[in-house]
Amino acid sequence: MDIDLIFKIATIGIIVAVLNQLLIRSERPEQAMMTTLAGLIVVLMMMINQISAMFDTIKSVFRL
Repeated sequence: MDIDLIFKIATIGIIVAVLNQLLIRSERPEQAMMTTLAGLIVVLMMMINQISAMFDTIKSVFRL
């Protein structure tokens, strides 16, 4: 796993946390929840390539 990916995920997490707190304090909890879900979806989309590469590596190690 590349260290840049970890930094990108951490950056997205920080941004989502700040937006979540701002929206909750401005009494918009529905939008805060949607922001959190959007952040989760973005991170999962970033991880799809890494998970695919991991399964390819496992296949090659066990010659499947």
